Amino acid sequence: MDTLVLSRTWEVDRVVGWEEAMSLLIAGRVEIVEEYDDRFVRSVSVTFNMPSVVRFISGLRFRNGKVKFSRQNVYSRDKGRCQYCGVHVPRHESTFDHVIPRCKGGKTTWENIVIACLPCNQKKGGRTPKEARMPTRTKPVRPTHISGANRIMLTRDKNVPPSWKNYIRDAQYWNTELESDNE
Repeated sequence: MDTLVLSRTWEVDRVVGWEEAMSLLIAGRVEIVEEYDDRFVRSVSVTFNMPSVVRFISGLRFRNGKVKFSRQNVYSRDKGRCQYCGVHVPRHESTFDHVIPRCKGGKTTWENIVIACLPCNQKKGGRTPKEARMPTRTKPVRPTHISGANRIMLTRDKNVPPSWKNYIRDAQYWNTELESDNE
């Protein structure tokens, strides 16, 4: 179960697993804003409602300006789209693809990794985009930041908890995603 993390100024910061949210809470870095009514975290002597939304109590420390390389951040940078055919790929079905294959000296870096759907990844195989006649839609680059709006996009493949609606201001997201869920 995921937890929505808000900045000190109530802006969407990221989505984390409940375990990380509990660690932030125990460390005193966040406060609980919303809880799941039907989910609990139990220890030997205490039971907590699982946090649905938490907010940082103080400002975040200055980061070195570099976005951490991770599957989640690459997915967010590529907006959840296969970089070969352009189809939206659910996060759990997305694959990393080395633009220059590792067998040809390609590295696992921001500039050489893109999100691909499984059929395109298999079709391209161990070839370069030129050899496979499959150009990438965008040039893979290291992002300077991943915005809250892009981070929340990661949840589009899941059932978004109703408690998050008050904190996600992307009207287009709610109109397209939640209305289709209600039909």
